[in-house]
Amino acid sequence: MKFTKMHGAGNDYIYVNGFEEWVPDPAAVSIQISDRHFGIGGDGLVLILPSDAADFRMRMFNADGSEGEMCGNAIRCVAKYVYDKAMTRKKELSIETLAGIRQLVLFTGENGLVEKVRVWMGQPGFSDETEYTDMLGRSFPVPVTVDDVVYPLHCVSMGNPHAITFVDNVDRFPVREVGTQIQKLPMFPRQVNVEFIKVLSHTDLQMRVWERGSGETLACGTGACASAAAAMRLGLVGRQCNVHLPGGTLEIEWKADGIYMTGPATLAFEGEIKL
Repeated sequence: MKFTKMHGAGNDYIYVNGFEEWVPDPAAVSIQISDRHFGIGGDGLVLILPSDAADFRMRMFNADGSEGEMCGNAIRCVAKYVYDKAMTRKKELSIETLAGIRQLVLFTGENGLVEKVRVWMGQPGFSDETEYTDMLGRSFPVPVTVDDVVYPLHCVSMGNPHAITFVDNVDRFPVREVGTQIQKLPMFPRQVNVEFIKVLSHTDLQMRVWERGSGETLACGTGACASAAAAMRLGLVGRQCNVHLPGGTLEIEWKADGIYMTGPATLAFEGEIKL
């Protein structure tokens, strides 16, 4: 199987061209090739496929084989892949995901290759305003207790579920220990991505994330959007802000028609693997 390894702010996936390659069991393949010791290594597998409703379709599988509805960092890399490989000459694309169709604008560098992508991510859904797993009608935030500590969870959907809590020190926070327990709370029947946020200024947030199916990753695009939306709703930042993650920075803007995310898309390497 031919593959391309790419990352968006350090959130790395293995991309396979579904126009040319057939992956019979993508969940199993994702588990095999995501292994950083015995596989290619990555946060999961992304299939680039034909679509009847958009320019392209994306399916993404986490490192544990579970399929995700949407990935903001991966969709930017899909856009880079199809443009750099001359599968399209359009710099404005639509890509179908399980969370719906997303609109993208591509920005190229002097070499003609895509360097960053702006994605329309849709409107955020808050736990007290819209259906959010079984949390319809709940408060915003929802207080939960983990190891005798109360964490106010600001639950936001960006087509996939997120639980955001604000902390004093992101760098030293026990993301794995707390994230694992929050992720498996009964209120999240499909589990949840957990974001730990510190407000740096009225224009900047710092974030770490514990992702469903992958554990801690260097970045999470939907998580950055959800976290920014929560902070914007609370008046902690303005309608434009930067979200600083271990792997890089994403620019988030909340306009009348939804959230826009801008960030890098980077090629790591290409190769073949025997499955």
